[in-house]
Amino acid sequence: MTTNTLLLLLLSLLIAGGLSFFQYIYKAKNKSKVGWFLAFLRFLSIFGILLLLINPIVTKNTLETVKTPLPIVVDNSSSISFLNANEKALELYKKIQSNSDLQEKFDVQSYQFSDDFESTETFDFKGTQTNIDVVAKNLKSIYKNTIYPTVLITDGNQTSGNDYVYSFDAVNKVYPLIVGDTTTFLDFKINQLNVNKYAFHKNKFPVEAFLQYSGTKSVTADFVISQGNSVFSKQSITFSPSKKTATVNIFLPADKIGLQVFKATISSKEKEKNTYNNTKNFAVEVIDQKTNIAIISAINHPDLGAMKRAIESNVQRKVTIVKPNEIKTLQDYNVLILYQPTTEFKTIFENNKVAGINTFIITGNNTDFNFLIQQQNNLNFKMSGQKEDYLSVFNEQFNLFAADNIGFENLPPLQNAFGTVTVKGSVSVLLSSKIRAINTNSPLLAFAENQGKRAAYLLGENSWKWRLQTHVNNQSFEKYDVFIDKIIQFLASNNSKKSLVVEHESFYNSGEAIEINAQFFNKNYEFDEKARLTIAVTNTKTKQTKNYDLLKGNNSYKVNLDGLKAGSYAFTVKELNSKTTYSSNFEILDFDIEKQFVNPDVEKLTQLATQTQGKAFFTDQVDVLIKTLLENDEYKAIEKNIVTKTPLIDWIWLLVLISFLLATEWFVRKYNGLL
Repeated sequence: MTTNTLLLLLLSLLIAGGLSFFQYIYKAKNKSKVGWFLAFLRFLSIFGILLLLINPIVTKNTLETVKTPLPIVVDNSSSISFLNANEKALELYKKIQSNSDLQEKFDVQSYQFSDDFESTETFDFKGTQTNIDVVAKNLKSIYKNTIYPTVLITDGNQTSGNDYVYSFDAVNKVYPLIVGDTTTFLDFKINQLNVNKYAFHKNKFPVEAFLQYSGTKSVTADFVISQGNSVFSKQSITFSPSKKTATVNIFLPADKIGLQVFKATISSKEKEKNTYNNTKNFAVEVIDQKTNIAIISAINHPDLGAMKRAIESNVQRKVTIVKPNEIKTLQDYNVLILYQPTTEFKTIFENNKVAGINTFIITGNNTDFNFLIQQQNNLNFKMSGQKEDYLSVFNEQFNLFAADNIGFENLPPLQNAFGTVTVKGSVSVLLSSKIRAINTNSPLLAFAENQGKRAAYLLGENSWKWRLQTHVNNQSFEKYDVFIDKIIQFLASNNSKKSLVVEHESFYNSGEAIEINAQFFNKNYEFDEKARLTIAVTNTKTKQTKNYDLLKGNNSYKVNLDGLKAGSYAFTVKELNSKTTYSSNFEILDFDIEKQFVNPDVEKLTQLATQTQGKAFFTDQVDVLIKTLLENDEYKAIEKNIVTKTPLIDWIWLLVLISFLLATEWFVRKYNGLL
């Protein structure tokens, strides 16, 4: 308390005493005990009011003992139940948590984890994922700048998240308490399957399988991939104590269009404790990429045959070469290649304004550039009658699709009319041109996209020489043909805008997050934040339907469909105001990642303990663990002096006391007839 405050308090005593004495003693005609009592009440009231006005700070010192936190973290995933260790894990937790000596030394706190982390003292061992990394992140956040031990009751088999060995703070000891049977059993396991989500019809797609064996003798197992009653592949693989892993690469035919579900199985004549991990289902969506392309030309040129061969190197493409006056209907084709257009192409261009088919325009010495300027608005041409040879320069920044440089700088030049070509609007240039060593900064191969319609421009003839030169360089046409195929793939894709856009996978694994995102656009193609989206999900086998509302997030609507059982589902997303709908389907594959293990991961948990200078314990060593924690002198309680400063105005009871004193004074005066 400062000197000024003390002087003010002394002055308050004098003022309160003076005013009370003056009113009830000095001015009183008859001095009585009632007058002295009233003077005392008035003194206390005035002094209390002055105290509130001065508002001195009252300082209070309190000694507090802070114990070291001891988080006990229990693995609540279903793998604990599958290893028949749930009762043992619960018993170990209760024994540690209820130990009176540990409670006296530590601030014991209980947590659980599976796919997430939370504080709790009850466990059901039904978590669908095991993420030990999330334990490390949360403990770092909760006990920031604190030295503490951690008891981790788990089997160590992580199914999601980053590698947990190096996730924990190295200065804080971790004591894993390993649950589950550590006896080595004979076991075959499909550890991982790598397969693309999509495949093209009539092609073959690769499947890569990583197989694992646990056992003490040499055995032979059959690895089979099947679909229904059809077996697509069967291989015999030999394992031994020195060869416990195998990698199998298989190519499967994509014969059927749509979502195709396959089953991979490894089996042998030996008896296994866990056969659930012998099977994995996987799915591939087979896409029909069949595309009809028309090459329309009024002249004969080697470019036409070279382009046809390059495009048809993909068996899903079919090319027809026609003259402008021979084509009957544009709707028969997915892409139009207009080779050196002139006024003879006028009907083609006019009809395509209605049909909206994507075009690939190739120019050359016979092109009517004045006509071409009128028919498109992506490029502007100021050309002379003189011919010129143009070399190509590859643009590394091109990003419309993945394009590789096949050595364009060393390919023969293309021939076109000499002049200036400028772009209008949004045009992406893949190849720019140069004359000898001088860059023209004009496009040679460019792409445009406007209101969902796509166009490509190759400004020069004799591209047949490019195909021939790539064969000379690589003894194969493949690089050039793949390059042309990517151009056709870009043009064959329909990117027209829809008011309701829904994003979802074709299949999900059972137990993983099933999230469907949607966007709804108004007539100006602006995101509509007032849309009302619902989804109806129907199991195609049981015909049971569930309805959900999609919740608005950041520029999208989403719904989480976790909890659905394995099977095929059809769904419809509907916008209630406009009645716009989107329908599709997905498959949930029967796969429980928590049932893939037969033993705890002792090696990794021991590595975690070593990394944090702790120690791993087994279930029969819980007493040793408790003794280790109690005998560790690093963890001592800290006594802290807590200084609390409270302004007097915060004392509500002082205000109540002043009110009581004033009320008492009034009643005494009223009772004695002094009012």
